[in-house]
Parts: sequence; structure tokens; C-alpha cells
Amino acid sequence: MSTGTISLAPQVDIRRADQRFATDVGWLDSKHSFAFGHHRDPRNTHHGLLLVNNDDVVDAGTGFETHPHRDMEIVTWVLRGSLVHQDSEGHHGVIYPGLAQRMSAGTGILHSEKNDAWRLSAEASTRPAEEPVHFVQMWVLPDESGIQPGYEQLEVDHELLSGGLVPVASGMDRHAGSAAIRIRNRYAALHVARLSPGQQVELPDAPYLHLFVPVGEVVLEGAGPLGTGDAVRFTATGGQRVTATTEAEVLVWEMHAGLAA
Repeated sequence: MSTGTISLAPQVDIRRADQRFATDVGWLDSKHSFAFGHHRDPRNTHHGLLLVNNDDVVDAGTGFETHPHRDMEIVTWVLRGSLVHQDSEGHHGVIYPGLAQRMSAGTGILHSEKNDAWRLSAEASTRPAEEPVHFVQMWVLPDESGIQPGYEQLEVDHELLSGGLVPVASGMDRHAGSAAIRIRNRYAALHVARLSPGQQVELPDAPYLHLFVPVGEVVLEGAGPLGTGDAVRFTATGGQRVTATTEAEVLVWEMHAGLAA
């Protein structure tokens, strides 16, 4: 890991939705901003500290069976529907829009993620229509390997009503007490904004930024329109305004370090 004090050339790199890697296995429709799974590209493995930005849609009654992770900070943000989390450390929860969730894999953890929240209810009639769950899962490396596995989730829906950028996951000192959940990386923070047409936010300044538009359409100052699934990788630049032209959500990773070459 290298700090953001090194000399970087300013760059705004727009990646369109149709440039992403795609995995479609029937129950799962997944789009990957970076090389993931069987998709290999040594030129597209990460940006800053962000290694994974997966845009997933999972059918009702299906999901990811129990599988392992290690030494990774995993943040999940649900846009529609609900996702049930269970892990080998005894943590469990239902993640839904407006709720931030972080899992620290640390020394090793097993977990599952299913679109079957109705099974937690004693009332069979509570089973919803066959509604997919749509979520974005993002991975960053922790500051240290071999930490104790952990889990945290917290409701932030009220804060999102402001229309501004809300820090929902951060390990940075300046977000202590304000970020909804803490990640074990002191150089990284995830901000989320839920915007109505005409509302705008200003991007932070950082050596590395990653802007993702999972829902809706916005205009990026100096670069033009961005649609659903579009992303922008910023290097050594920031402060641009993002203005919604439809109902939209934006996910912004602010990173003050990058992975060492």
C-alpha cells in the first residue's frame, strides 16, 4: 500500500456500463468493474484501494451459498429488495435499502448471502412476489492482515434524505463519530448520495476517487452525462460537481492511498 503523497498525474477515466465484465448464471446477473472470478485482465484489477465493485441482481429464493473470505473489508449496499447475511462467527442480518453493512473477513470467515428474507418469518403468507435483490458489493484491503473477523450494520436512511454525500463506511479519522460503519482501512471511505432531479453534490479531493452510478442518470461537471452502471476513476483530482437529471444514487470511494506497484 502506498500513500497518496506520491506524485500522480491528474486523470478522469470514464468507464461505461457496457465495458464491465459480466457473469450471468440464471439466478445471478453480475457486472464487475474490475477483473473478478474467471474474468482476467491484469490492466484492470483495482483503482486506488478498491479491488471489487460488483453490481449484482439475485433472483428470489436463490443466492450465494456458504463460501470463504480472508483479509478483506467487504461493504454491501442494497438498492432494491433485501439480502440475508449469515456467517461462521454467528452474525446474521437482513440488509435492505438505506442500511450499511460491513464484514471484515480477517483471519478467515464463511458466509452466505440469500434473497430469502421471508423464511425468517413464521408466516408463510409474508413471502413476497418473486422480487430480485439488487445490490453493490465492494471490497478494499484492510490496513493489516490477520485481524479478528467482524460484522457491522446500521440504518442510515434518514441521513440520505438530505441529498448530500453521506459517509456510510470509513476508516478515516475525520469520519470518527459520523460514518455509519467503520472499516479497517484508515485511508478509505465510502460516501453515498440519494439524489432527486436537480440536486447536486461535490466530490471530495483525494489522490484516488471512484464514482459509481448504480441507479439513475447524472451529469459530471467537465465530463458530461453518466447513466446507470457507468463509473469514473479519478486520479489526483476532485471537487467536481455531480448533478442528478433523474432520481439517482451515487457511490463514491474516497481513497488517500493506493496499492503498491
